[in-house]
Amino acid sequence: MSLKNFEQLLEIYAELIVKVGVNVQPGQEVFINGATIEIASFIRLVAGKAYEVGASNVHVDWTDEALARLKYEKAADGVFTRFPEWETAKRQAFVDNGAAFISIVSPNPDLLKGIDPQRIGNFQKASGQGLKEFRRAIQSNKVSWTVAAASTRDWAQKVFPALSGQEAIDKLWAAIFESVRLHAEDPVRAWEEHNAALHKKVSLLNDKKIYKLHYKAPGTDLTIELNEKHTWVGAGSTSQNGVLFMANMPTEEVFTVPQRNGVNGIVSSTKPLSYGGNIIDKFKLTFESGRIVKVEAEEGQDILQQLVDTDEGSHYLGEVALVPHESPISLSGVLFLNTLFDENASNHLAIGSGYAFNIEGGASMPPEELEQHGVNHSIAHVDFMIGSDQMDIDGILHDGSTVPIFRKGGWAI
Repeated sequence: MSLKNFEQLLEIYAELIVKVGVNVQPGQEVFINGATIEIASFIRLVAGKAYEVGASNVHVDWTDEALARLKYEKAADGVFTRFPEWETAKRQAFVDNGAAFISIVSPNPDLLKGIDPQRIGNFQKASGQGLKEFRRAIQSNKVSWTVAAASTRDWAQKVFPALSGQEAIDKLWAAIFESVRLHAEDPVRAWEEHNAALHKKVSLLNDKKIYKLHYKAPGTDLTIELNEKHTWVGAGSTSQNGVLFMANMPTEEVFTVPQRNGVNGIVSSTKPLSYGGNIIDKFKLTFESGRIVKVEAEEGQDILQQLVDTDEGSHYLGEVALVPHESPISLSGVLFLNTLFDENASNHLAIGSGYAFNIEGGASMPPEELEQHGVNHSIAHVDFMIGSDQMDIDGILHDGSTVPIFRKGGWAI
């Protein structure tokens, strides 16, 4: 792409994140995390757009992947079992002030390859515990939040290994721009139309009052029970203060929460999962009464087991999401090796905590009441991809009748 065209698209993208992603309000604080030093110029652009619409203060949490790797290689073991209290307090202060939270992901999928899985697991558990209240605020839409992405050398090289460094970076940027509808004549209008289309599917599913979902595909035969108060949601959300926002950019999913103890059968992954700086691939999970009782993986078995063993809740599911195989990201043919994108190319499930707003009135329920409604609680929430063009999904209603939801990977309703 030409430099001029690239810079124009980058500016539109930054503006879209601020105005559509979190919908920054005048006088509001903004918290940006995931900001690696490699994408500093883009982070500054996003911050500038936030100030232009009236943000009072933009705080950026900077990271450096080389230093992160160095820490895992050389720091004392005890470092990975503790999460700094000041990090917890910092985020809570921004939540209390009603800040908008922007996460910019640009990970190297192999960053922690070869690192002791115990160290990775310990830190995932410690950070999950330390950020428990922050994640609860996110999962109940107490604040506006969004996750977007930026192209970096290591990530791009992993996605496009046949290309040279800059060529790979440019191609990944182009794929990101395409996924967030930047090439539309009016990107904001394109997002409004996309939001409306996803909400039509949400309405159809909510009208069905489905009791149970039955998934069938090669390597998958799984039933997932849904709570009678479950609610399907998708695309745009509303924060506690009534601000409309778009939690993921891109997004192609509609999703709800499973009944914690109502999952049975076997499910197989259809795309690699990038987790904890490692790749987990070709894996299978077996469920009995909601609980994962068997974990099998051809690659990353130890990392996957560490994830499942994070806490008791990470042995259960917290999300069930529907994405047609012919979604734009799937049709692009790009395997992003990043869940933000790959989950929007495939039906997926999430190990760990459920979203409070997927239960009627759940956003205002205390944790104990959510658990009574079968919403899983965990310090983990990790999506993994299970969809394909061979997947059929039936909705089983309370009277025992069935309605087709998916056929051959596509919508059947």
